[in-house]
This record gives sequence, C-alpha cells and structure tokens, in this order.
Amino acid sequence: MHWADVLADELLKEDKKHVLATGITPSGPIHIGNMREVLTTDAVYRSILEKGGDAEFIYISDDIDNLRKVYPYLPKSYEKYVGFPISDIPCPCGSHKSYADHFLFSFLDSLKEIGINPKVYSANEMYKSGMYKDAIQIALDNTEKIKNIIEKISKRKLPKNWIPFNIRCDKCGKLTDAKAVLYEYPNIEYTCDCGYEGVVDIRKGGAGKLPWRVDWPARWKMLSVTFEPFGKDHGTTGGSRETGEVIVQEIYNYPAPKYAVYEFIMLKGKGAMHSSKGTALSSEEMLKMTPPEVLRFLIIRNQPNKHIMFDPGLGVLNLVDEYDQQERVYFEKKEEIKGMKDLKKNYELSQPYKIPKKIPFQLPYRHLVTLAQISKKWQDIKKILLRTGQIPMNLEDSDDEHLKQRVEHAQYWLDNFAPDMVKFEVKKKLPKMKLKIDEKKFLKGLLDIIDYIKWDAEAIHNGIYEVSEKQKIPIKTAFSSIYQILLGQEKGPRAGFFLSNLDKEFVIKRIKEAI
Repeated sequence: MHWADVLADELLKEDKKHVLATGITPSGPIHIGNMREVLTTDAVYRSILEKGGDAEFIYISDDIDNLRKVYPYLPKSYEKYVGFPISDIPCPCGSHKSYADHFLFSFLDSLKEIGINPKVYSANEMYKSGMYKDAIQIALDNTEKIKNIIEKISKRKLPKNWIPFNIRCDKCGKLTDAKAVLYEYPNIEYTCDCGYEGVVDIRKGGAGKLPWRVDWPARWKMLSVTFEPFGKDHGTTGGSRETGEVIVQEIYNYPAPKYAVYEFIMLKGKGAMHSSKGTALSSEEMLKMTPPEVLRFLIIRNQPNKHIMFDPGLGVLNLVDEYDQQERVYFEKKEEIKGMKDLKKNYELSQPYKIPKKIPFQLPYRHLVTLAQISKKWQDIKKILLRTGQIPMNLEDSDDEHLKQRVEHAQYWLDNFAPDMVKFEVKKKLPKMKLKIDEKKFLKGLLDIIDYIKWDAEAIHNGIYEVSEKQKIPIKTAFSSIYQILLGQEKGPRAGFFLSNLDKEFVIKRIKEAI
C-alpha cells in the first residue's frame, strides 16, 4: 500500500472533517526541500478525498516571524531590519507589499503550477485580527506550566522572567529585543534594548506573538488541525513537536494532530538545502527546468522518512527518463520492471490536476536536450521532428503543448544547470581548426557516400562506421572530425541522431568547406 494511503487510512479511523496543515516562513526563496512538506500533505489530502473522506488543506505563512540575519541573497542595507517581523520589512524588488510577500507569492504560484491550491492563512493577519487573542491569554495565564513543560522536555533553562510571548517594541519595532517586566492582564510592562520602556495590551492585534514552541500547538487548536507533517529537525528528542504535544493537550485541551516526519532533500555536492546559506534550489527554478509532474514524482515516489538526493545536473535527465518509463508502464506500453513499487498510485499522485486518459506523446528527454541546442524556437524544432518522422503530421494540440513545454524546460536547464559535457553549439561558420590527415581522409570518405544514404539516425550511424572500417581509421577519430567542423569541439551528442536533425545540404556544404 502507498504511504499516502496508509496515512489517510489512519486519519479516516475518526469519522470527521480532517484539517491537513502545512506552514513555512517566507524568509527567503522557498526551496524544493520545503516543497516536500507541502507535497506530503497534498498526497494524504488527495488520498482521503479519493476514499470518500471529508478534508481541508490549509497553508499557514509564518510571515510574522522576525528576520534573523542578512542572508547571502540580501543587500547589506537589510541589516537595519534584523529582528523585525518579515511582514513589516520592505519588498526587495519593490513590487510587493512586504518582504514576506515577495517570497511567498512566487511559492504560491509554484504550488498552483503543481496542482496545489490550499486555503492560505497569514500568521501576521491572524495576530493582527485578534484570532490569537484567547490563545495568548491562555498561554500567559499558564506561564509557569508552559515553562516547566519546555524545560523538562527540552532540557534547557529558560530565563527567570521568561513569558510565552514575544513583545513587539512600540519604538524600534523589533520582536527580539523587548523583555517583560510585569504581566497583569491585559497589560505587559516591558523594557527594550533600544532603551524604551513601555506597555502592550495583549488584546491589541500586532502587540507581539507567541514563541514557536507555543504558537504551533496553539494553532493546532485554533484551526482544528488533525494532520501536519514536519521535518526531522522538529522531531528530535526535546524538539518543538515533543513539547507541542504536551502543551496542546495540557494547556489548550486539544489532541495533538497525527503526523509524518519527513527527511530533507539533499542537493548533490552541497548537502541539505538551506536558503539562509544560499545552498538551495528554489521551487520556482525547479519548475523551470522540470515539468510539474516530474517534480511531484520526485517526492511522491519516496516515503517521507527517506532522504532524497537531488542532482540538478545530469540527474535531471535521469529523473525525467524514469518518470517517462513509469508513464509507459502505467499506460501498458511497456511491461512493469521489477522494483516499480506502487507504480499506479505514484503516477496518479504525480499529476498536477487531471490524470491523462491516454499517454501523452513521448520523445526521449535527451533527444529534446539535443534539439534545444540545434534550434531555440519550438516551431523550428517541430519542423525537424516532422522532417525526421519523430512526430506525426496530425500531432494533437495537447501533445504539441506538452512537447513545447518540455523543450522550454530543457532550454532553462541547459542555460543554468547543465554540465559542460552535454552542451554544444552548431557553428554558423566553419570553426578555426587544423584537421589531421586521418580526419580529412575520413570526411572525404563520408562525403562520397552521404548522397546515397538515407538521412536518418541509424543509416548515418552505419555509414560513419562503414567509412571508418573501410579506411581503417579509429571510430573516435571519425566522430571527432564531425564534431570539430560542426561544433568546434572534439566531443558531442550521438552522431547519427545529431546529424539526422541537421539539414543534409548544410552538412554536405560544411564537409566540403572543411576538406
């Protein structure tokens, strides 16, 4: 049984409406490691609905959290905003209401592209509107109990005058520097490192926020959450999930939601992704270089507790090939391969919206990567595919759009992540070079037969080997001579397929120029 069905069945033991929650702080580019949390939730949500259950999917933007430091992607001028709620900091590009919205909106666009449309809550708006009012009062009335819970479970000592509320200083605006002096409902007297002494009314929206270890369980009660996954960092012994379970039950009188612990997505060569360290691949970037169904597939096919190693280089080609292979098996165009666990469910959960009624037209992704370097425009690539018989004349509009999008993804990958070994450029003029005697000899031999061979990949491939063997010239030399006169380099894509996608007269003219 697929892991999403196992989690859904566990929730459905309780016959009620289930609220599945996920939340991320939009303090920087929201990367595909964060996307794992959202896609894990989405998979369980879809499984519940498929089984006839009642469920709602919500997303909380923790946009009242403070800016912790000036991250690598920010100008130094943002030093003055460290400690401010990110919803109160100016947008880096000037086009959004706040710093938080700058990163949140692009992520929500990415969610929409991969078929996820949750109900979105802004923590900043929740606090300012008064939604947290009762939760704050309950927390402050139980300060000692909460303090004891956190100290006992986390094994760390809290300051003597600690209270479960981060005060936003009325003068400097920071959430991090004010310290409580006295709490008597509804007021908290405080002093701030900026030198200001003041009073906040906890009934007033925007006066501050609960610390994370209290905010999380308060939110479970407030939004009736029944399921929320979390990263393994929150699930450590003494971590925020462990303290949250006790706080929500003993302070807020609400059962802790069921959960799934997910492992991190590792970026090859860099380890776990961290936006704060500049070692992350944003969801937006990922969706520019891979189709949305492939991004979903990357996460859906792995159980949440298994780490994923993502290689944005050659690994992308392998990932798309694997997805296409499973798609062929799903539509019974190919026999199932041993080890393809939960193939049907994996494929269906990988689709952003509707499951296709028939298999989309497939072309090997590596072929498209080659074609995307021969020509940049889809219409020109389409002409090559029609001329070489790789697509039918009556290609359906949906398949046309499918292939066009894949070419666009391949081009973005080539421009930004592809290793040099797969890159090439067809030179408009004969490159400056000096061919060796054997190379010129091979090209003359190829020119002698080129008019007579069928202009397709297999015939060209056989012709190259035929000339190489007849002239007793190493095949490596034969290929090298072709790549040098067309690409200005000694290596390139598979020669037969590559040449078949070029205009035959162009190739003949270039060989004549070279010899």
